[in-house]
Amino acid sequence: MGKKIRILVAKPGLDGHDRGAKIIATAFRDAGFEVIYTGLHQTPEMIVDAAVQEDVDILSISVLSGAHMTIFPRVLALLKEKGAADMHVIGGGIIPDEDAEKLMGMGVGAIFGPGTPTTEPIDYIRDWWMKHHQEQDS
Repeated sequence: MGKKIRILVAKPGLDGHDRGAKIIATAFRDAGFEVIYTGLHQTPEMIVDAAVQEDVDILSISVLSGAHMTIFPRVLALLKEKGAADMHVIGGGIIPDEDAEKLMGMGVGAIFGPGTPTTEPIDYIRDWWMKHHQEQDS
C-alpha cells in the first residue's frame, strides 16, 4: 500500500471526555494509518485549519456534547471555504440516528455511535480509500 492514510482525530467544543477519541486514534494508528490528534476543546476553525495544514485524507470528529448539529455543518462549511470540500469527514459519539442521517445528507461520510467496535471505522476508511483511489486512477 503506497501512501499512508492520514487522519486527523478532533475533539471539538467544551466536552472534556476524550477517552473514545484517544481509543479510536490509537486503533487508527495500530491499523497503519498516520494519525494526528488535536486534543480537547478545539473550535471548528482550529480543527479545519489543522486538517488543511496537515493535508489529511480523513477528518474524524468525536462529539459527546450534543452540539453535533452545529459543529459538523460548521466544519463542512469551513472546509468548503478553504477549498478542501473533498476532505472526507466522519464522526463518532452520542449522535441520535435521526441526526446522523441528516449529517450524512449534508456530506458527512459516516457516523459511529458508542460501543461500535474499532474495526468498523477502520474497515469503512479502508473501503473508502480503495474506492476513492480507484476512481482517481480511472
